[in-house]
Amino acid sequence: MILAVDIGNTNIVLGCIDEEKVYFECRISTDKHKTEAEYTVVLNNILDVYKIDLSAIRGVILSSVVPPITNAVKNALAFVTGLNVMEATVHLKHDLKINSDNPEELGIDMVVSAVAALKEHKPPFILFDMGTATTISVIDENGAFQGCSILPGVKISLEALTARASQLSSISLKAPEYVVSKNTEECMQSGIVFGNAAMMDGMIDRIEKEIGRSATVIATGGLARAIVPYCSHKILFDDEIMLRGLWYLYCDNC
Repeated sequence: MILAVDIGNTNIVLGCIDEEKVYFECRISTDKHKTEAEYTVVLNNILDVYKIDLSAIRGVILSSVVPPITNAVKNALAFVTGLNVMEATVHLKHDLKINSDNPEELGIDMVVSAVAALKEHKPPFILFDMGTATTISVIDENGAFQGCSILPGVKISLEALTARASQLSSISLKAPEYVVSKNTEECMQSGIVFGNAAMMDGMIDRIEKEIGRSATVIATGGLARAIVPYCSHKILFDDEIMLRGLWYLYCDNC
């Protein structure tokens, strides 16, 4: 098995995976102030909690969209495992064709999840990644990344709303009973949950019209779980697609 790590703006997702299964998957907060030593302690503790035998780990791969901490985490991974760490970039060998004005600007997280989707689903497909930002990637019927849309994430939108409106307080992210609600908390929950679900449905309609055919739709990211059940379209929720994408990249480039 290998240890796969994805550094996002809000969370670091890590887990052990092989060709048969994901042995564990967990999230820790991305902290730009942590030192290499602190990340070493955190990684050691996580592997200990999940009872992972270090001798069973034969490889490590890392993807990151947070350059300030990439080296600290990479060095911590190397120290903990005693292995060289493969870093995911657009230049690694993979089956995904990238039709972009500047592939270097493309977030590696979008590439990794698209690589996994392409291995497991027949294109075309639309991939929602609902994290700090919500990204919507489109892969055409030939397996080419045709572009994406990016909008503020669910949590950022909610935090901005409560920060700028003095009479609105923080709320839990759950759906109320009715779209048209009658108290402030449920009104906000309606807007953030049903509003984002409607956004997803609307973007799917527009994208499918633009590409001229229906597509498989996949959603991932920590916040997708709260939104996807309220969408009208069929959407596959896949919270482990990043780990599998890193697994595929590691195998193709090992």
